Order: sequence, then C-alpha cells, then structure tokens
Amino acid sequence: MAGVQGVAEELNPAIIGGGYAGMAAAVELARRGIPVTVFESAKQLGGRARGVSYNDTQLDNGQHLLLGCYHDTLRLIELVGGNIAQDFLRLPLQLDLHGHFTLRAPKLPAPLHLLVALMRADGLTWNERLMAARFMLAMRSNAFTLPSHAFEGGTGGEGKDCTVLELLRAYGQDANLTLKLWEPLTLAALNTPIAQASAQVLLNVLRDSLNQARADSDMLLPRLDFTALFPQRAARFVEQRGGMVHLSCGVEHITPIEGGFELETALGVQRYSHVICATSPVVTARLLSTIPELAETVVQIEALEHQPIYTVYLQYPADVILPHAMLGLHQRVSQWLFDKGRISGQHGLIASVISAEGLHQQLGQDELVHKVIAELRVEFGIVQAPLWYKVIAEKRATFCCAPNLKRPSQRTALTGLYLAGDYTAGDYPATLEGAVRSGLHCAELCLPERK
Repeated sequence: MAGVQGVAEELNPAIIGGGYAGMAAAVELARRGIPVTVFESAKQLGGRARGVSYNDTQLDNGQHLLLGCYHDTLRLIELVGGNIAQDFLRLPLQLDLHGHFTLRAPKLPAPLHLLVALMRADGLTWNERLMAARFMLAMRSNAFTLPSHAFEGGTGGEGKDCTVLELLRAYGQDANLTLKLWEPLTLAALNTPIAQASAQVLLNVLRDSLNQARADSDMLLPRLDFTALFPQRAARFVEQRGGMVHLSCGVEHITPIEGGFELETALGVQRYSHVICATSPVVTARLLSTIPELAETVVQIEALEHQPIYTVYLQYPADVILPHAMLGLHQRVSQWLFDKGRISGQHGLIASVISAEGLHQQLGQDELVHKVIAELRVEFGIVQAPLWYKVIAEKRATFCCAPNLKRPSQRTALTGLYLAGDYTAGDYPATLEGAVRSGLHCAELCLPERK
C-alpha cells in the first residue's frame, strides 16, 4: 500500500498520547531496548498535567502534588534524569485549614505518626480525635477493605463498595470531624464529593500513604512545571534509545490488520506491532468507535462521568506570602492555596484550587476571581490588588470516582491494543501514580513473554 511503511519483524509499538500514562509506557519500553513511537496531538507533552506559559510566567494547567507512596512515578522521574530532592519541596504529612484545623505528623514510624497527629490535631474536640483514631485503627485491622458488617441494609457489604459519607456515618464520624478532616482529604485524593466518592478507593489511598513507611505520607510539591518534571525528560530518554516522539501529530484512525495495526497520522499511514492508546477517555472512545470488536469498551468509557478542577492563579507583588507553602481554607470557595514563591521561587504567585463540582461552576471567571481575592483579603489581610490573574478550568479533569465503578481494563478484546490512563482499571483514583501504573502495565503487555 502506497505511503505505508514496511512491517517490521521486531516489536515496533506506537503510543498515542504523551501524557504521564503514555510517557511511562514509552520509558519502560525504551528501558527494555524497544524503540517506540509516541504521537501527541498537542504542541507539548503532559496531557492533563502539563505546563502552561502565561504572562512570561510558567504555570501548570492545574496544581498537583505527589505523595511519598507514588513509588512508580518517583522512580521514573529519577530514571529519566530527575532529582527528587531538587525537583520537589518535600513536606511531612500536614493538613492546615487556616484558623480552623491543623494536623501535622511527627517523624515517627507509620502508623504511629498518624495516630499522634490525630491526637494532637487542633480544631477538634478530644472526643473527635478519638473518633478519627478509632476509625483509622478499625480500617487498618480490616486491611483497608470495607467490612461487610458495617453496611447491613446499605450499599456496602462483602465485595461491594459504598460512598465515603456512608462509611464515615457507619463509624460515627461527626459533622465537624467530617468537614475538617475527611471531606478535604477525599476531595484532594479523589476529586469527588464525599456523597458520591468511593469509600474503597479512598481506603486504597489511605492504605498506601498512611500504613506503610512514614515517608510514604510525605507531600511532594513540584518546583518544576509538570511537562518539565517528567514527560519532557522522558521524551529525551526515549529518543536517546532509538525511539521517536512526534508533537502536534495526533492519530486520526486505528485500523487492525494482520500482525498489527495501521495508524493514520499527519505523517501518513504507518504500521505498528502494538498500540497503546493513552489519550483522554473522550479521545479514546472516538478512536475505538470504528472498531466493532471494541464496542463494549467504548460503551464503558462513555459511561464514565467526570469532575472538574478550577485553578485561579493570582500574581501579587513579590512581597505577598502565605503562612505555609500549601494550606486549605474552611468552607470557602477556595479549597487549597499554594504559595508558588515558597515552592518554586515565583514570588507573589498564589494558586487557588477548587476541586470537584460545586456552586463555583455557576460563576463567571471574573466573579470567581473576585471571590478568591476577597477570601485572601479576609483570611490573610492581603490588601494589594493582584497584578494579573488567570483562571484555568479543566471541566473534565478526572473521572467521577464513584462506588463500584466499572473502569475499562488495560487489555482490550484485540490482542496488541491496550489502554493506558488514570481512568483505566486500578486501585487508585485519577492520580499521576494511577496514570503511570497503567502505562507500565501496558508496556509489560507488549512484551513477548506476556502474549
């Protein structure tokens, strides 16, 4: 066929999408000596965790943080040339809702560090501290799986899931404790309201971050933008090992053929032995919709609901600082604030993050910005006007992490065609670690011994 490259005898996998999932797969294959081709439709890598340039300032499309338990993500960052100590501001576990609640973990072995932090938490009654500690001990004793006895007559039970709110009520967590501790944690981890969020997925996160090594609960705030942190370095790693990374070059069509697949791209039609589709759920469903064997997978992807994340960047004069690099606000429009001066030397730059759905979605951008400015004035006495602002609204930032959610498998009905992304099957919610793990699994599936 004219314009079609010859079929390679050896493995020549293609990866569609240059976000964290796609680049994780590319690095793993390159590490094993397999040249890989990455197609990214955007001008830069990173997907939904990417750098954004505005007003000569480097931003991200949303503020993310990593946890110490994100072992695969941190390992790959180091593999492609990163330095964890230099690339991140590393903080021990802490939760600060300005003026209302403070929890800080001491340097003690896990899970003792969490129990001590709970018993010392400011903003809770003594009884509420005991409630929280008993809850964590109960979850630990049940290996962070949902106990069947707690949900008689409810949606939980053996082998079933329930909402975070149902779990908290079953274990007597009162309204004040829920508002100050469990709701902020759930929104930060799952980007889903507690009345809709999966209790089991939250327990998976608590299990890995709070019940293993103490350092697993550390919070890592990137000093680099998210494109520079991993995907950009990963591209160099792949190219140095014989692979190719094409930017501004999306894939329009996937056609299964004998022994592999044809991809229709701006470079023409090319053949590959394997394809890892690491695009967003919307794009993935479109690419798979013309393949009859994958109709069931497309239905599953299209059934996913999504949650937004809004980030409001405010550039104040350089002398404006917050009390901490990261802190929360209690029952405000702004949920989390990041002082980029403390984190990355971008003095005066403050990021306000609003996770999941809510009343803020009904506001125009200017109205939202003015509410955030007013909150900063009331909470911290910041009377200066910002020099500029930028609102980034990712309206489909993550999948809605609901109970018993059926997420598509990385392995599809077609041998050699795999799906990567934080929305695919796994223990984690829509996180960088979930995306990276999915990419690593797809890379493993491409190897001969896994056929």
